[in-house]
Amino acid sequence: MQSVSPRIRALAAAVVCIVIALAAGLAVDSRLDRHWILRGITLILALCCAALLVTDQTRRLRQIVTAIGLLMFGFVFPVTQTTWSTPPEIDFALAVATDASNAATKDVRSAVTVQDVREATEARGGAVGSLPTGPKSEIRGGDDFPLIVRAKPAQGRPWACVSFTNGFEAKVRAC
Repeated sequence: MQSVSPRIRALAAAVVCIVIALAAGLAVDSRLDRHWILRGITLILALCCAALLVTDQTRRLRQIVTAIGLLMFGFVFPVTQTTWSTPPEIDFALAVATDASNAATKDVRSAVTVQDVREATEARGGAVGSLPTGPKSEIRGGDDFPLIVRAKPAQGRPWACVSFTNGFEAKVRAC
C-alpha cells in the first residue's frame, strides 16, 4: 500500500486550517470585537507554512519546523482566541446588551438608550460607570456610550464596555 504524498498532506492541512479558522471566527458572538486582523494574520501564516510544505521537500528539519508552524498558526492560535474571547465580564456585558435591546424593542423605540443599559445592568445586579474613586468610593455612572459595565458594583478591573450604534447594533469589548 502506497502512502499519501507529502504534497497532498500539505494541501489537506491547508484546507483544514481554513476550515478551523472560519469555524473559530464564526463561533464567537458577532457583537464582540473578534480580532479579525489577528485571525487573518494567523491564517495567512498557516497557509504560508502549508505552502512551504508543498514546495520544499528537501530538508527534514525544515519540514518539521514548518509542520509545527502549521499546527500553531492553523490550530492552536485560532482555537485559543475563540476560547478566550468570552471571559465572565464579557458574558455579563453580552447579557446586558441583549436585555437592553429587548427593553428598547418592547417600548417600541428606535434606539437603545443609556438608561436601558443602566436598568438592564442593575436588574442583573451589576453597575454602570467608572471605578469607585475618592474618599467616599462612590461609583460614578456613565451618561454616554461606551458604558463601562461591571457584574458587581464594587468590582474593579476587568471591565467590559458596551456601546450601541445604529440604534440596536451592540458592540462589546474589553475596556
